[in-house]
Amino acid sequence: MADYDVVIIGGGPGGYNAAIRAGQLGLKAACVEKRETLGGTCLNVGCIPSKALLHASEMFELAGKDFASLGIDVTPKLNLPQMMAQKADSVGALTKGIEFLFKKNKVEWIKGAGKIAGPGKVEVTAADGSVETHNAKNIVIATGSEPAGLPGVTVDQQRIVDSTGALNIPEVPGSLVVIGAGIIGLELGSVWRRLGAEVTVVEYLDRICPGMDEETAKTFQRSLTKQGMRFQLGAKVTGAEAGGSSVKLTFEPVKGGEAQTIEANYVLLAIGRRPYTEGLGLESVGITPDKRGFIETDHFKTSAPGVWAVGDTTHGPMLAHKAEDEGVACIELIAGKAGHVNYDVIPSVVYTWPEVAWVGKTEEELKAAGVAYKAGKFPFTANARAKVNHEAEGFVKVLADAVTDKVLGVHMIGPQVGEMIGEYCVAMEFSAASEDIARTCHPHPTRSEALRQAAMGVEGWTMQA
Repeated sequence: MADYDVVIIGGGPGGYNAAIRAGQLGLKAACVEKRETLGGTCLNVGCIPSKALLHASEMFELAGKDFASLGIDVTPKLNLPQMMAQKADSVGALTKGIEFLFKKNKVEWIKGAGKIAGPGKVEVTAADGSVETHNAKNIVIATGSEPAGLPGVTVDQQRIVDSTGALNIPEVPGSLVVIGAGIIGLELGSVWRRLGAEVTVVEYLDRICPGMDEETAKTFQRSLTKQGMRFQLGAKVTGAEAGGSSVKLTFEPVKGGEAQTIEANYVLLAIGRRPYTEGLGLESVGITPDKRGFIETDHFKTSAPGVWAVGDTTHGPMLAHKAEDEGVACIELIAGKAGHVNYDVIPSVVYTWPEVAWVGKTEEELKAAGVAYKAGKFPFTANARAKVNHEAEGFVKVLADAVTDKVLGVHMIGPQVGEMIGEYCVAMEFSAASEDIARTCHPHPTRSEALRQAAMGVEGWTMQA
């Protein structure tokens, strides 16, 4: 048994950032993690390996389809085992990096499955079954989330896979059905489509990416369709049966109609994630999650004294960077500092091609709230750098308050916009007006000029090339 100022349960983005910040602030800290490596879902089987495959598959498709137009004649040959190996190498290097930061900041990694065993107590069960109990002045729940299930669809990680299994399919599927048109499904579907699979996306709603600006989502779907991805929207999946080298998936129209069947080599279930809060001993300190499994918090404090929760276990977008911010802010509050997260400025990115990125309010949200706004929009077809790079698909749209000109939301679809959304995050953090960006000199020729031109468009003085 050991005594700690803080014990964090979970070593994902929320947990490891909280642990490192605790060490930096001089707190005696420990992080409980049951995986073989630190980093949680994001680093091990989520954000990082999926981006490794997205990048590699993008290079493969570019080499086969676009290099010739640039005067580069090549015939790419897919080496799937090597593509998977480089993914694993990247993940391994990054997990070791977190271990190094733990040692540097004197954070102890307690290996095993953690649960709360009463006020101020954390019980850890190691892989060999041994159990230890540790005392903690503060306990931070950062256990993240897991893929959500669907009645009638049993994930076997062989033919019917979830997001984890989709990262390790041993062959390029002849055909793949993705259940769910959210970020995870579209990203992983894009990976396998680029490598040669026929991909069909089945979605319950009548649109893709709920929560995304509607105009952007429609443009995004058109782009994915043009690339060869098929969509069955407004469709309710009723079952999936694996047999041999294929899966039969049945669905019916949400609005009524005859059931249909699709046969594919693989099915990917990607309808979202649910908080991982079962079996954590929450009842031992009087915490009752809501019906969806989320823990209610007030500035990361739960209803139990000395128990905090961050990341996917709490309400809000299930994003690694949101968890990171919350983990740091939570520890700062524990240490008596002014920890804070601005939930109005948390960006989202879809790492497909083209990428999609947004922050702040959508047009639909502003209309529903009765907020008067102005919009400025600039297409990448009018951006010189995007044009000469043959990457001119998409646009940047800026939404600003009609009275104050304060930037309320920004929505982008286009080449590498995930790298550019940060500029508007900083601007919005400082309550910038669209004119502030419009009058800020940007380097020419760069894609970032589209950010300025869209801001100029709010007041109608965009200068297209």
